[in-house]
Amino acid sequence: MSPGIFFLVVGPSGSGKDTLIDGARAILAPSGRYHFARRVITRPSGAAGEDHDGTTEEAFAALEQQGRFLITWQAHGLHYGLPIELLEACRQGRHVIANGSRSAVPALAERVPRLVLVEVSAPAAVLARRIAGRGREAGADIAARLARPAPDLSAAFAGGVRVVRVANDGTPEAGIAAFVRLVQQEASRLRLRAVPIDTGRQNTAFLPRHGTVLRATDYLGPHKIDVVAGDRSIRAQVNVLDDPRLLDDDEIGLSTEAFADLGMAAGTDIFIRRTPSPESRGALQCKIRGGALGEEQYAQVVRDIVEGRYPDSEVAGFLVAANRGLSDDEVVSLARVRSAFSERIRWDAPLVVDKHSMGGIPGSRITLIVVPIVAAHGLTMPKTSSRAITSAAGTADAMETVARVDLSVEEVRRTVAAAGACIAWNGRLNHSALDDVMNAITRPLGLDSNRWSVASILSKKLTAGSTHVIVDLPYGPSARLKSRVEAAELATLFETVGAGLGLTVRAFPTDGTAPIGRGIGPALEVRDVLQILDNRPEGPADLREKALFYAGRIIAWDPAVGDEAEGRRLAEALLASGRARDAFDRIVDAQGRRADPILPAPLVQPVYADRSGPIAAMDGWAIAGIARRAGAPSDPGAGIDLLCRVGEEVRAGQPLFLIRASTPQDLDAAAAMAGHHAGIDIRETVTAGGRSSGV
Repeated sequence: MSPGIFFLVVGPSGSGKDTLIDGARAILAPSGRYHFARRVITRPSGAAGEDHDGTTEEAFAALEQQGRFLITWQAHGLHYGLPIELLEACRQGRHVIANGSRSAVPALAERVPRLVLVEVSAPAAVLARRIAGRGREAGADIAARLARPAPDLSAAFAGGVRVVRVANDGTPEAGIAAFVRLVQQEASRLRLRAVPIDTGRQNTAFLPRHGTVLRATDYLGPHKIDVVAGDRSIRAQVNVLDDPRLLDDDEIGLSTEAFADLGMAAGTDIFIRRTPSPESRGALQCKIRGGALGEEQYAQVVRDIVEGRYPDSEVAGFLVAANRGLSDDEVVSLARVRSAFSERIRWDAPLVVDKHSMGGIPGSRITLIVVPIVAAHGLTMPKTSSRAITSAAGTADAMETVARVDLSVEEVRRTVAAAGACIAWNGRLNHSALDDVMNAITRPLGLDSNRWSVASILSKKLTAGSTHVIVDLPYGPSARLKSRVEAAELATLFETVGAGLGLTVRAFPTDGTAPIGRGIGPALEVRDVLQILDNRPEGPADLREKALFYAGRIIAWDPAVGDEAEGRRLAEALLASGRARDAFDRIVDAQGRRADPILPAPLVQPVYADRSGPIAAMDGWAIAGIARRAGAPSDPGAGIDLLCRVGEEVRAGQPLFLIRASTPQDLDAAAAMAGHHAGIDIRETVTAGGRSSGV
């Protein structure tokens, strides 16, 4: 049996190792080929951070004396150990993935049969922000942690340790996808060799029967494999060779024709992947031709897509076809199939409510108001939310200015048990391996299917254990949905698909022609939220009204309430009494309150009206772009403070909004962008002397 690879994942604090490993576990562990190590740490179990086995220093020392560890090391005043059982997992042919330390590499290299060091990196500013987000360190402690030099491992590397690198400087989903691809490629990396066998028109690949990288018998059968080298690949049938004179244990051989077809030199590093099953390919081609698929067919296609059996070009063809048309029944089937890729969370409550917004409206941070109102009423609401992708803030970005959001499933359970609700980041909870593949293809192609999105959204609500879901569908020129008609059609689809999945879903088209609230950017939006929860008069009225609209409808699902009018009355009372603010504080404390909540950035630049007249429209996309140029959401204190609304009369020279930034460079860049296009349309007015000048 070929030994497995030991993947030791290292990187500075804040590089996101735990996030990448957690995401990879959901994708790779079901295959049975990968074993994810659980570390022993002299820190209590259940503490913020990774899921580990906690112990005392005395007990750790005793375990070390007994030889129970493969390796140990010290860092940040704690002792860490990886169990000796991991060595047996490698010997049994399983690939081990462990979070470790560079200092442990020399010792580990001597003890495991095959070691790959995975270095995770991110820019210093990203590292500092992530460390600060944990709430365990601040200021000088963070700077000191980042200033620690990495140990010199040149001797270990010279001894044959392979080093690969992952840049984790984008979204968690992108980092996880890159990490999984790297691990899968390393687990199947072979050296190319030409085998002097002529197989005619049939491309044939040869694997050594007793190879040290792969079990050749795993690839025998009617299905072919893709042999991939850089941007080139061929498809081949697999045969097994017993003759070591023709093939070394870490090589793959190609027949004469296949070698010429691939066109790469002998000795080139390649990796292989299984090709789709015939059933899956037939279903995929049926969809590309415009046919409709059933649930079993979608399960075959989706499984093969997730396992990397299709090249991107074929997945793109499938997605283009799906983008052209999915029936209601197909959306239900897709949602069921997608939900099967994650374990469903079970709650001990008859009613579990959730909310989703199609987004695209700057400042509309109603979730942080709706959730505590609903929790104060007594309904269970485990809300998981995304970070910003193209906007100035996501719900998770906003919540993270006051509390931890990177929660495990168990931490979500504890939070909901303590507070009745949570507002957590969905990256660790609703991660979808399918989304990683799809987004990598659809975003560059500009594909954006509402029907595909409905299947994705409701599948995640199903796996999160929701029973009742309310959906906000804003429409407007800058929103994802451009018209009320489009939003109404999508509302019907959400409710139809929800019923097909056994969920109660209500969806509402809402006005998205202008930003909601004053603040645009994480800390500024939370400031608006707290003003409303504290019943302060300066709290934005439009944000308050929209939050009460949805909170009242959710509360109306309570059988003891019964109708939406009573739900609205109860929501208003919970907000006015301060019980909603108390519920928000319980959620924040249960998730892990930040010792240093992030405040709006200190540098301010007003943007002035260059004419007098009524405000006819606001371009939310342009305004959000200025907020992003000021630093949001990477700098959670940056953004825009709106000082006017659509329909208001303004005078020339009156401030329209304030740009907030943390650095002069970001402030100047955002001001320059606003000077080019501020996103606010002031209608010309006719005066006695004629028309005013145009913008």
